[in-house]
Amino acid sequence: MGYYIRILGTQDPDVSIHEISSVVKKENLKANISIDESETPENWSVLLITNERGTDLAQVERNPVIDGELGKDELEEFREAITECKPASAATWLDQYFDKIKVIYAFQLLNAAFEDENYPIVEAVRNTIFNRTGGILQADGEGFSNEDGFHILWQFSDKVTGDWHCAVLNGANDWERFIMDLGDIKQRQEFWVGKVPSSANRL
Repeated sequence: MGYYIRILGTQDPDVSIHEISSVVKKENLKANISIDESETPENWSVLLITNERGTDLAQVERNPVIDGELGKDELEEFREAITECKPASAATWLDQYFDKIKVIYAFQLLNAAFEDENYPIVEAVRNTIFNRTGGILQADGEGFSNEDGFHILWQFSDKVTGDWHCAVLNGANDWERFIMDLGDIKQRQEFWVGKVPSSANRL
C-alpha cells in the first residue's frame, strides 16, 4: 500500500513536468521526473520521481475531483474519516473546505524517499505543485493542514513525539499558530478540544 502524502488543491491547472524538473534543477537537486510515453508533459495522470542513481523515490497520481473518478471517491472517504477526529472545530472546517477541492495529488512515498539526500527532491516536487494548486495538505498517520501548512487535525498514533507546527481556530474563526510537543499528554488534550496548549510556543 505504501505511505501517502496528498495535496488537495482548490485549483486544477496543468502542471508540466518541465516546470517541475526546472524547479528541481534550480534547487541544485539531481533527479529524474518521468511520465508514461502515452501521456503529455502538460497533462499527465501518473508521474515517477527517481534520484540520479535511478532509485525510485515516489509515484504521484493526479486525480481530478469529478463524478466517476477516484478523486471524488477519495474526498468522500476523507469526509467520513474525519467525523470523529479532534479538534471538532477543525473537522467541521475541513468538511466545509472539501467542497472547494478540485484535484488530489497523491504521493506514494517509497522507503528511499525518506533518506536525507532524497527527501528534498520529493519536497521540491510537492511544493511546485502546491504553489500552483493552492489548497491543503494531508499525510497518512498524521492528519490535515490548513492553507498555510499548519497541522490542524489529530490523526497521529499515541506513540508520536516531537515538535510540530499546529493551529487551532479561535472564536473569531481565525487560525492561532503555535509549536506543540506531540508527546506531551496535556498539550495533546488541550489541542484536542481546540485550544492553544498553555505550554506551547505561540508563533
